[in-house]
Amino acid sequence: MLLGLSTGGIGTHVRDLAADLRELGDEVTVVTDASTAERFQLSGARWWWPGRSSGLIGSLRGLWRLRRLVGGAEVLHAHGHQAGLVAVLVSVGTRTPVVVSQHNAVLVGGPRRRLLDLAQRLVARRATLVTGASSDLVAEAQRLGARDPRLAPVPSPRVPDLLAAEPLAEGDRGPLAAELLRENGIQPSQPGAPLALTIARIAPQKDLETLLEAAAQVAHPDATKPAVWVVVGGGDDHLRVALERRIEAEGLPVHLVGPQPDPDRWLRAADVFVLPSLWEARALVVQEAMAAGVPVVATDTGGLPDLVEGVGTLVPVRDPSRLADAVDQFLRDPAARLTASKQGRERAASWDDGKATASRWHEWYSGMLGMT
Repeated sequence: MLLGLSTGGIGTHVRDLAADLRELGDEVTVVTDASTAERFQLSGARWWWPGRSSGLIGSLRGLWRLRRLVGGAEVLHAHGHQAGLVAVLVSVGTRTPVVVSQHNAVLVGGPRRRLLDLAQRLVARRATLVTGASSDLVAEAQRLGARDPRLAPVPSPRVPDLLAAEPLAEGDRGPLAAELLRENGIQPSQPGAPLALTIARIAPQKDLETLLEAAAQVAHPDATKPAVWVVVGGGDDHLRVALERRIEAEGLPVHLVGPQPDPDRWLRAADVFVLPSLWEARALVVQEAMAAGVPVVATDTGGLPDLVEGVGTLVPVRDPSRLADAVDQFLRDPAARLTASKQGRERAASWDDGKATASRWHEWYSGMLGMT
């Protein structure tokens, strides 16, 4: 398996998939960069990734070692755009089937987009199998000329445990929310205020600016108990400072609490989960919110409709008014929250877990042996 620099869901998926495949008896070697191997505790990973940290000589040496490893492998499975390109280049002249799993869309424009499009077209056409973590990525692979595009959903490893725990009753969430807020130095304007939760990196793709605008609209003066909006997660420090300045200047009821040791407690305390991203594949945090029984409001983009449609609320990207209305409707309607909670958990229970996902991959690998 090839994995480029990762700080989130792709690294988690590769770590768990490799472990589950080994339990099935497969021999799996992961090649990645040092920081990713350390972050996800990828024991036994080869640190052969080309890049600035490796230098020119180190990068060339790593690629040469990787090519020798690929020549003796039965399948080469790359995760992400960069890894896919490395895979098709180092496999030239070998008979090893190449699998490329795409987890993210290309969101840039202009000349860089055209260059990336050419690179991904090369990857799509040379790979034996191209998978997408969401249906739109499968469609994109087909557009680029992939000969065998397939949907390969990525499961959150936390879903089974969240499903095993019953959601808190309406009257029990408030005390837990108040406890979490106190732990983070937050005093809501009124006791018992409902909690609108977002778990996300502080990054442009998450479009937290729209979240702030929606929060301003939901927190209208005549609200009996204006909601408290909490964003759990770290990331871009410059963006975080800009968001905090706006929150303070406009007096918004939004709190950026940074990474938290136990996000599940926040999910159990939340009245509604909100994700305003510009694009997501099969967002792990949305899977987790649904498994925890939290009603979900998310943007109608990428793979989010695959998860949310029919059990939560989808709103257009960059539409704070629609986002605010959807959140407000859940906060004002306990019956709607209960229905969304039950339906979300039922859907989450229908998804494959990590072991079932590994079994599917094992079958796909077996079907490619000997293919070129």
